[in-house]
Amino acid sequence: MRTRFLLLILLFFVAFTCDIAFGSVNLSLKDVWSSLTGSGGDDLYREIIINYRLPKALTAILTGAALSVAGVLMQTLFRNPLAGPDVLGVTSGASLGVALLTLGASSLPWFVIAGWGQVTAAVLGAVGVLLLIIIVSVKVPQTISLLIIGMMFGNFAGAIVSILQSTSNPDTLKLFISWTFGSLSAVSWDYMSIMAPIIIVGTLLAFIMQKKLNVLLLGEKYATGLGVSVSRTRLWIILATALLAGTSTAFTGPIAFIGVTIPHIARGIFHTSDHKMIIPASILCGSGIMLVCDLISQMPGSQGTLPINSVTALFGAPIIIWIIAKNGGMGK
Repeated sequence: MRTRFLLLILLFFVAFTCDIAFGSVNLSLKDVWSSLTGSGGDDLYREIIINYRLPKALTAILTGAALSVAGVLMQTLFRNPLAGPDVLGVTSGASLGVALLTLGASSLPWFVIAGWGQVTAAVLGAVGVLLLIIIVSVKVPQTISLLIIGMMFGNFAGAIVSILQSTSNPDTLKLFISWTFGSLSAVSWDYMSIMAPIIIVGTLLAFIMQKKLNVLLLGEKYATGLGVSVSRTRLWIILATALLAGTSTAFTGPIAFIGVTIPHIARGIFHTSDHKMIIPASILCGSGIMLVCDLISQMPGSQGTLPINSVTALFGAPIIIWIIAKNGGMGK
């Protein structure tokens, strides 16, 4: 187990270094080291690394870790291998918030709609859905019912977004569509100072709940028999997931498949469902794979970029198909 963790850490640092070194302008390891340590080097290269590539790489790490841990929490709560961080409708709420701002308030100045405006709208949308989910979870004891209600919230938010899209002007529609593609490069150091602490808090909550998450794998009745408050644990899981998925979506836009696929990769590597292993393994795998996806999206050596959401979908969709095929269908 230790060897596998060390290998994951090594691969993570390789991916991190490559993500900083390669892009439209390829840099040498010496340039990267000089810029990161402040030991001389070209001023232009230092500007590229410190103010563009480094925050983008850190955003990839935070987003990959957040979505992966949120996926672990949701798959444990619902005991469903295809559950992801978006099943509670929190990410749909964030999308609805951005849609209401960009599509429903198109008369506002451009600087209000873009930047912090989008982030604030996404946070408010995610928090709104979170509050609704918490209220419902108190009144609805069945976990499967909570899953269905979360999906309905998502569908309701999606319907409103579709109506807004059909009635908006082309300029604001283009702005919203660009946001839905996902972007790691939009997070500046100012954004990072807010994004990072929230994701760290959500991740710490997941680590604190490790033992209770392991008990939940045995079933709610068994967990209750062992003295675990299922309703209270469920609330903490919902809160942690909302912090992780809602924050990452607010700052980077919706990024698909990472939250669903990474937990399976972690379980496949370590052959266990013990959350003491799966949570840190998912953090390493999710962060590393997001760095690789970011590197691919930059298409090193060219001036073009690909939407990060498309790259993660190309990576994640085959794994989802493999999971369903391996289980012999959704019913098994």
